[in-house]
Amino acid sequence: MSMEQPYLWVIAIIVGSLSACAAVVFVETLNFLALTFYGATEETLYERAAALPWWVLLLTPVLGGVIVGLITKHLGGHDSPIGVAEVIEARALQQGQVDLRQSSASVLAASVSLGMGASAGREGPAVLAGATISSLVSRYLKLAPHDARTVMGCAVAAAVSASFNAPLAGALFALEVVLGHYAVRAFAPITIASVAGAVISRSYFGDEAAFAIPSVAFGSYAQFPAFFLLGLLSAGVAGLMMWSIFLARDVIDGVREAAKVPVWLQPAMAGFLLGCTALVFPNVIGVGYQTTSLALAGAFGFWTCVLYAVAKCFATAVTLGGRFAGGVFSPALVLGALTGSAYGAVATDIFPSVAGSQELYALAGMGAVAGAVLGAPVSTTLIAFELTGDYGTAIAVMVSTSVATVATQQTVNKSFFHWQLHRRDIDLAAGPQHFLLPTMKVSLYLRPRGAENGASDTAAWALVEQGVSLRADDTLEDAFPLFRNGALAFVPVVGEIEEGAGDTLIGALFYTDALRAYNRALVDVHEEEHS
Repeated sequence: MSMEQPYLWVIAIIVGSLSACAAVVFVETLNFLALTFYGATEETLYERAAALPWWVLLLTPVLGGVIVGLITKHLGGHDSPIGVAEVIEARALQQGQVDLRQSSASVLAASVSLGMGASAGREGPAVLAGATISSLVSRYLKLAPHDARTVMGCAVAAAVSASFNAPLAGALFALEVVLGHYAVRAFAPITIASVAGAVISRSYFGDEAAFAIPSVAFGSYAQFPAFFLLGLLSAGVAGLMMWSIFLARDVIDGVREAAKVPVWLQPAMAGFLLGCTALVFPNVIGVGYQTTSLALAGAFGFWTCVLYAVAKCFATAVTLGGRFAGGVFSPALVLGALTGSAYGAVATDIFPSVAGSQELYALAGMGAVAGAVLGAPVSTTLIAFELTGDYGTAIAVMVSTSVATVATQQTVNKSFFHWQLHRRDIDLAAGPQHFLLPTMKVSLYLRPRGAENGASDTAAWALVEQGVSLRADDTLEDAFPLFRNGALAFVPVVGEIEEGAGDTLIGALFYTDALRAYNRALVDVHEEEHS
């Protein structure tokens, strides 16, 4: 059912409010677990962690890994870094929906992961929780595909807005990263949902920024070359962060397989490595908001920033590579702030009269690394603007973020989310002509056996005997090569009535039907993106 704008606005308010409430519950769950095991909330964990007994820092992440592994094993949570990537994948589906069982289990796993010290971000699971809510609403209302994807964008916008108290960035993030377009039809409901998320978050937590931002101001336009170079440095840090996560996944997978350790114990292995790191660098425990705030305030010297950045990068790689649950946005903010602060410490020492303040470089670095990792330069620039309210500062951040994003795209050719999906052989960045076919099930387009305009049984079985056939759960990506560029009018579709009873003929997929469905899907995507 296709919805008119006023109805979508009502749905946007409902979905946005529910997503924001889910984000609030998620944050409170994390704080409860952090208070239980560490005696501090996320906002004060940096101060508290250094004073904790060694066995708390070492064993709490291990225990968290065991619990996460059991959730994954018994409830079907996703076995990879979760959150935005699954939502981006889902927006390519015709109903724009995520797997409800897996996503719910993943959000539960993320609550335990982050509450017990995982070095990851909470925005990914919050986004996934919102997308789960949007899927339920879309299925209940039987929304048309383009409306379902818009509602998913509403949920994502509200989740980001509530997590960072940044309604502008939340709306742009949903359009830029999740939907991948700025269609006017989607803009209004997503903006409404983002504002609803901010209102609920501010009503509960108060109107406070996610980070403690010092008073910084843009100095001279002579600083632009320095921000350009910071963008290049940030691109390198972003690429290293993404590469290290996937390298850690491959290495930990290999060690686990060689040692014949069950998959569900892999998060515990990662928890042990994380705990060992925390014995030397306690600040790697948790999301890292306080570390980010201190870096933005210029509280660290050059070498402290470098060591903390290396430790945080390793801890995040181990966390997400070891199948803990969490997001990458917050770790990217931490690494970016530390990178920018280190760069600023050098720049202000060498060129004290021109370089400006270390704090400004920290803010620009934060936006640049996060923008490059997410592939979202507009959203991250807006977050900086919302946090500071200073136009000149936003320009400086925009320069570094734009350079970092372009440089990252030129080198690794992907954001973290698209890189993650590429490893599953899903290439959404290549455009709808590539990602649509794997989402279109043969069962939706076949002509059933016995239909008046269907294939004859004799001709169908003859093709089956030649090894030319499909199954109902195959996709059009599997089907098109079998048509031999139109040389075959149809391909038979077979299935099993009972396990082990042999194949039976279900129907046939005709070449003309498959082409018509594919063309219709391309037109729908084009209309959605340019409405």
